[in-house]
Amino acid sequence: MSDDRRQQVEDGRTTLGIELGSTRIKAVLVDEQLRPIASGSHEWENEYVDGRWTYPLVAVETGVRAAYADLVADVERQFGVRPTAFRAAGVSAMMHGYLAFDEDGELLVPFRTWRNTSTGPAAEQLSAALDFNVPQRWSVAHLYQAVLDDESHVAQLAGVTTLAGYVHRMLTGRDVLGVGDASGMFPIESGPVESAPGEPGRRDYDASMLAATQDLLGDRVPDLRALLPEVLVAGEDAGALTREGATWLDPTGTLQPGVSFCPPEGDAGTGMVATNAVAPRTGNVSVGTSIFAMVVLERALRTPHEELDVVTTPAGDAVAMVHCNNGASEIAAWARVFGRFAEATSERTGSASVPVDDVYATLLAEAADADPDAGGLLSFNYLAGEPVTHVEDGRPLLLRTPGARFTLGNLVRSEVHGAFATLAIGMDVLHGEEVAVDRMTAHGGLFRTPGAPQRLLAAALRVPVALEETAGEGGAWGIAVLAAYLEHTDRPLEDFLADTVFRGDAVHVAEPEDRDVAGFQDYLARYRTALPVQDVAAAATRTSVASDQAGPTDQAAPTDQAAPTGQPAPTDQGEPTDVVEARLQTEKESAA
Repeated sequence: MSDDRRQQVEDGRTTLGIELGSTRIKAVLVDEQLRPIASGSHEWENEYVDGRWTYPLVAVETGVRAAYADLVADVERQFGVRPTAFRAAGVSAMMHGYLAFDEDGELLVPFRTWRNTSTGPAAEQLSAALDFNVPQRWSVAHLYQAVLDDESHVAQLAGVTTLAGYVHRMLTGRDVLGVGDASGMFPIESGPVESAPGEPGRRDYDASMLAATQDLLGDRVPDLRALLPEVLVAGEDAGALTREGATWLDPTGTLQPGVSFCPPEGDAGTGMVATNAVAPRTGNVSVGTSIFAMVVLERALRTPHEELDVVTTPAGDAVAMVHCNNGASEIAAWARVFGRFAEATSERTGSASVPVDDVYATLLAEAADADPDAGGLLSFNYLAGEPVTHVEDGRPLLLRTPGARFTLGNLVRSEVHGAFATLAIGMDVLHGEEVAVDRMTAHGGLFRTPGAPQRLLAAALRVPVALEETAGEGGAWGIAVLAAYLEHTDRPLEDFLADTVFRGDAVHVAEPEDRDVAGFQDYLARYRTALPVQDVAAAATRTSVASDQAGPTDQAAPTDQAAPTGQPAPTDQGEPTDVVEARLQTEKESAA
């Protein structure tokens, strides 16, 4: 097998996927069977500059190069050769945000990432005008807020894109986006655009909503459509690696131009691919420092809901997304506390140290056998504001009454319930819309420990939850699969995934258990009742993001510069990367 894979590398028959997450850039190389054979990564952090979360474009360039160089080094170690070409390639990245360029391709203002929630007035006005929920993190909300704030750069605007779109343009020269990523910039029309026989059914931005938004923008932005990238669906040609792009990615000159690229996608779309969840009535849950669920819809929602984003799969089918700013970071914090206790005990007694995976396994095993309602304990994982529950400035809390059963199992179960509670509140909106879901596929480091997390998520969402063998490969693998799909467009994406990519893979499904469901519903009722405590806690503990969240390697603001109220804090900063990356980060995070 090793010799065969070496030959595939030499012949340029492997496929490359690159994904830019919020704390890590990852590159994955897959063989002709679409199995990962090499990988590389680069750690990076967002910066808090002038009241906004950002990444400098120089960090994008150096980070992508470093991840690619790390992958090449891994290939050399394993196979003794350096790749000069690939069968196909693709780029994925965290969605939304605002990258604004002038006609010379120069960045007008620092990249405003999805973390920035300073676009409230714009999002509210757009949602009302379009009769469609436009979240604050969407690109059009950032653009319209810049108009409302009379920012001088608006007059020089020639183009707006996402992070994946920017990297793709540097590699291929094409200003395009995959429809899933584009749907986080501006709403996509519900029906397909006419296409030639044998071509994928195309999609585009919603024409009536473009017109309504243009009325709001007025003369400040004369032609909104001209600013937005071209929309492509999975399987469409998105250009090829140029000579300049090859040098941008690989300054050694080893990589040659000409590699075909698939449309650049957002981390949500590649997460759907990585979990085989692109068909109607399927969905996925990504658990990392943030947490979100995606459900592919059979029909349009009856009414807009502020708890739900409507985006699309990479093939253009409508998806309802529940996005929660806060995920499993509190579980990681408690694991560190108990892990340090185990470490300190071993130091004092001379006993063997406990690996971090064993710490999680022990804690989660206790949770599995705990009281279904966590014994009266209540946990909030709010390291940041949470739009789903209308919490502007969050605080992590553990609450219990004097009569609560304060045991290790109940503590951990409460933390797991707390991580899933806000997601369950958003999913209840889908239940109210009578959206049918056959099963959800979960991915993320938390699910490396089998048993309790999967079972408790099934109870929280009241649907079967599956774990695919390949789901842990993440978004870099997902975009590599989409790149491979360029040669398989004779069938729909969902059939390609089911019949080729995931065929024969083991699937582990947990059904909701009545006892767990009843216990979680009791817990959730107490959770909803206690939500006002968040406002009280935040008011009593006002602090700056930099002083409260920054770790020793952060590029956060000085301690006298606080983030705006409700601003998502960089909850993945300052944590040991072996814990965050190995246990919590979905390759989207992501926290996509």
